[in-house]
Amino acid sequence: MKRVCGLLRFLLCLTPLAALAANSPSPASWQFEVTINKGLTTEAKDGRLFLILAQKNDPEPRLTLGSTGLDAPAALARDVTAFRSGAVAVLDQTAFAFPTSHLSALPAGDYFAQALFDCNADLRSPQSPGNLYSKPLKIHFDPARGGNWKLELTQQIPPEQLPADTDQIKFVKIQSRRLSEFYGRPIFLRAAIVLPRDYARDSSRRYPLWVRIGGLSTRYTSVLGMLGERSEFRKIWQADNTPRLILLQLDGAGPNGDPYYVNSVNNGPYGDALTEELIPHIETTFRAVGQPRARFLSGTSTGGWVCLGLQVFYPDSFNGAWSSCPDPVDFRALQLVNIYQDDNAYVNNYGNERPSTRDRNGDVELTMRRETGMENLLGRGNCHTLSGEQWGDWNAVFGPRGADGRPIPLWDPLTG
Repeated sequence: MKRVCGLLRFLLCLTPLAALAANSPSPASWQFEVTINKGLTTEAKDGRLFLILAQKNDPEPRLTLGSTGLDAPAALARDVTAFRSGAVAVLDQTAFAFPTSHLSALPAGDYFAQALFDCNADLRSPQSPGNLYSKPLKIHFDPARGGNWKLELTQQIPPEQLPADTDQIKFVKIQSRRLSEFYGRPIFLRAAIVLPRDYARDSSRRYPLWVRIGGLSTRYTSVLGMLGERSEFRKIWQADNTPRLILLQLDGAGPNGDPYYVNSVNNGPYGDALTEELIPHIETTFRAVGQPRARFLSGTSTGGWVCLGLQVFYPDSFNGAWSSCPDPVDFRALQLVNIYQDDNAYVNNYGNERPSTRDRNGDVELTMRRETGMENLLGRGNCHTLSGEQWGDWNAVFGPRGADGRPIPLWDPLTG
């Protein structure tokens, strides 16, 4: 009898809950409709459309795209083809999301929403010239209530313009025949030249060439900071006892991100373009010695790998490489991943999330899953191979090329 009464009480308690579940509302529907302002662009473009939801507007949400920290704004992305004025592109629950897998996990509140359309095929970055964006729109977003917001792309990042030359800093942009043939469209090489202090005094003197490569995605314009008024580099470069050299700063930007300046099936003949086109142009234009004995390389991180690679692949073109903390040169240790033995890039053999970066105390700052998740957000096809960031760049340099013309990912972008 006690068991029967207990069962009845249990069933009676369940009845209100069952009724409540039956009458509970389904998840609310929400979407962001994005259009292009009439006259902003006259041709249809393919690209990747982003919607960023940030809690503050300084800096603008679009400038935080690619953040991986705990304060990284929520963002949506999808590929769009033939996007033009008059068309509507929708970002909703089906779009790729980061850092949450779905905006339903986003706390209700006030946000600044901004749309950005990345359509520059030659420089892989959301902040590249020609990309379109909207003005930030303040909204109240509540996943439980839904909504329909409209944003118009009314702004365009200005066309590329080389910085003005100075007495000692010169900027160069040349079209590469080899790369243009590979991509089937004009592809340009950019570089900065830093001249020795007394370059103009003796028009007959020729100088050795120092080829310098910066860290990941370092642009050629970084020389402006290197020669800033309070820069230690400037003090050394201008000193009387400093050897007189011509410094060539390479540009860490290309169609797939940093091209690493070696030949690859995805990036094309960047090594040949450097050694057979850019360097001869620089040496002829700026009175370099123009012989292998008078060329050397240096670089740190990505630049460390590149200068080592160039010395190995072009031993007769350079007379030494100073490589500092280079990127991995052995696939048994691609960061912490052994690509020949590990079953998963995101989870180690102990079942724990694999670290990507740590602080000086050893605490994990970033995991492989989160870092690659950010790159999946940026990359076409929801895949890090076209993110223009670290794992995408490595995949483009080291990996094979797919039938669709894109790099083949080393692992599944979502599961690792």
